[in-house]
Amino acid sequence: MRNVVLGFLGTQLDRGGRRGWRPTVALCQEPGFEIDRLELIYDYKFNRLARDVEREISKVSPDTEVLLQRMDLEDPWDLQEVYGKLFDFAQNYGFDEDRERYHIHLTTGSHVAQICWFLLSESRHIPAALIQTGPPRKGRDEVGTLDLIDLDLSQYDAIQKRFDQQTREYGTLLKGGIDTKNAAFNQLIDRLEQVTERSDEPVLIMGEPGVGKTQLAQRIFEMKLQRRRVKGRMVQVNCATLRGEMAFPTLFGQRRNHTGLAGSERAGLMREADGGVLFLDEIDALGLDEQSLLLHAIETGRYYPLGSDAEATSRFQVIAAATQDLSALVAVGKFRADLLSRLNTWTFHLPPLRDRREDIEVNMRHELHQAEQKIGGRIGFNTDAAEVWLRFARAADTPWRGNFRDFGGAIVRLCTLASRGRITLNQVNEEITALKRRWDTEAIDDDAALVAEFVDRDIDPFDIPQLAWALRTCQTSKTLSEAGRKLYAVSRTQRSSVNDSDRVRKYLARFDLTWDEVSDC
Repeated sequence: MRNVVLGFLGTQLDRGGRRGWRPTVALCQEPGFEIDRLELIYDYKFNRLARDVEREISKVSPDTEVLLQRMDLEDPWDLQEVYGKLFDFAQNYGFDEDRERYHIHLTTGSHVAQICWFLLSESRHIPAALIQTGPPRKGRDEVGTLDLIDLDLSQYDAIQKRFDQQTREYGTLLKGGIDTKNAAFNQLIDRLEQVTERSDEPVLIMGEPGVGKTQLAQRIFEMKLQRRRVKGRMVQVNCATLRGEMAFPTLFGQRRNHTGLAGSERAGLMREADGGVLFLDEIDALGLDEQSLLLHAIETGRYYPLGSDAEATSRFQVIAAATQDLSALVAVGKFRADLLSRLNTWTFHLPPLRDRREDIEVNMRHELHQAEQKIGGRIGFNTDAAEVWLRFARAADTPWRGNFRDFGGAIVRLCTLASRGRITLNQVNEEITALKRRWDTEAIDDDAALVAEFVDRDIDPFDIPQLAWALRTCQTSKTLSEAGRKLYAVSRTQRSSVNDSDRVRKYLARFDLTWDEVSDC
């Protein structure tokens, strides 16, 4: 790998006043530390000195390429100015860690410059080690000393503000540029930003269909890429499709000699994720056999492609997404406990849209903007249409069963059918009616499916939604009494004697069910 050093021109030391020792020149003479490229930062006022140092380096180390980087500073002791200009330098540099190894020379430059170098290195905005040089010791002929160093720095307000700004930018990235108001969601994003910046352990994203798990995984990857925590790309695996004989070669790859068919060799998604992120979407749909193979690959980074006697290696970070409660699946033997333990180092539960009604309007504006870009042209709501739509969207009885998938789809339909770029009240009323009709149908189907899991005989249609409500309440309650208090919240206040547990027990018995059969606890 090429060795690259970044450093300031020493406006005093590089003149050679201290026994002729010039730290930047001496650095290029250090035995065992060959420098392929030196990025020398200088102020225009010291152009002559910079050219002199460049010529001297060409004599003592002709293989070192010297690139003079001009950076004019009004006040080299102004923390905010120095940090800001070095930060911009780092953002525009284009580091290539696969081919080059970077160091920062701290000996030259002011103490403020040293502080800024350290902070940029520690935060990985500059992926470099810190080095410091010193003059030759008395009585010796050596070029000088070279040491890797660490600094103990105080916090400075101006720099902290810059970090705070960067943190806000990363939070905005994770939220897709949407200024959300929901406290629980914003707290989740703040914590996720810390985890993404500091940890390479697996991240598990839980949530209902349509809450944005895939989009959040993509934003996590983008942030990791910006912070140089990954180098490769994000490979998405829909675990629901990893079934049957094609599951293994799809995930782990296949050697051509396994089937003898031309063109049958494939790298596999595991290999494609090397150096990047493997996103395991719908991991709750993965079969037990595939779970076992996947666990070994995640833990060791090694696996055998189909038809190969040699192990392949792939190092990647893992993001997984699930709709179902994985702990509940473990309890019934449908998910491996050891795989769950490996995945849930960091678990984040995305709230459904119905719990984020204060974010409805800002998401509406976001979806409008997205639709405008696709359709090509300005689109907006008429005033009365906007009022009716927002009232419906925020209403407590609006279920948003498909979450943002339903919400975004509705906005796209409204925008596509908007004549002359205006969404009318009539359009909104038609869309609301269509959504309600579809949700009612889906609710009936879901209720029937849930009841069918527990009752193997025909029951009256009007009993189905009531029994489904009772079953869901029992599944989310810790005790029979708690379920009774929820189910009989009104009628229990009108009775002189309350026995909620007995009422639930008798109701379930009508369908030959018991608490133990329907409870998840």
